[in-house]
Amino acid sequence: MIQVQELTKSFGSRHVVRGVSFAVNKGESFGLLGPNGAGKSTTIAMICGLLTADGGDVVVGGKSVRKNPQEVKQKIGVVPQDIALYPTMSAYENLVFWGRMYGLKGAEVKRRAMEVLAIVGLTDRAKDAVGQFSGGMKRRINIGAALMHRPELLIMDEPTVGIDPQSRNHILETVKELNRQGMTVIYTSHYMEEVEYLCERLAIIDHGQVIATGTKQDLCNRLTNGAVIKLTVEGEPSELAERLRRLSGVEQTAVEEQSVLVYANAAGQMLGEVVSAALAAGEKILAVDVQEPNLETVFLQLTGRTLRD
Repeated sequence: MIQVQELTKSFGSRHVVRGVSFAVNKGESFGLLGPNGAGKSTTIAMICGLLTADGGDVVVGGKSVRKNPQEVKQKIGVVPQDIALYPTMSAYENLVFWGRMYGLKGAEVKRRAMEVLAIVGLTDRAKDAVGQFSGGMKRRINIGAALMHRPELLIMDEPTVGIDPQSRNHILETVKELNRQGMTVIYTSHYMEEVEYLCERLAIIDHGQVIATGTKQDLCNRLTNGAVIKLTVEGEPSELAERLRRLSGVEQTAVEEQSVLVYANAAGQMLGEVVSAALAAGEKILAVDVQEPNLETVFLQLTGRTLRD
């Protein structure tokens, strides 16, 4: 459905995107993860044709965004981080407006607006001004605007930031259902559990580059070798993380609040040595745990940061 080919983008001397490449299959829900400043939003802006890449290209449904930007835009629905709605207009009027921007007319655009209101669960609020809505309801209408022209590819850039749990759950279920119906989705989020729930495959971006890509299970198995040692300590964990990183057999360490995560070739066998090294450093250990890997631990191992950092 989409091929992202060696995208690059700089702003002055700052290199924001450095040769980003990945592919998303038709009908797939694909996660794009990275800490703040990693280059995710810039990459998405280039995919959508909102920014011109310095190098590389994006091919959507066989069409190049460089050569055929308008045709590509017709295939894409974009849900931006910021709300793109008119607060004094009703939910229905907003959807009709954005539908007309995509070329829908007459009875067709009115009928589609009502269909989309049902999809996002706000039919009963069709006539109410969007300015009266909660943050979660505004985001649901924001998603609706991106669905008006029946896009082949839906790109969602952190669509659940700052909303109530009910709206968040509704959005996740809506995205899940759209994907079940065959819509291709690219999803970015600061909430790892959302990507765990929605996406089977993902790419991790850091410092403007793709540093890992694959299925959730492949990444967990390949990058953490089965288990992670978690030491929760009373003092500052950063110095301990650096000390433990120097142990033979330790691949990487990362800090998560008051804990040090230790990634080793054989975590079970390394447990005693890791604990002994922490005690020798004068640390007071509050808890020790050997965990099965998940996307959060993979992300920490690769970037040294949590997703929200």
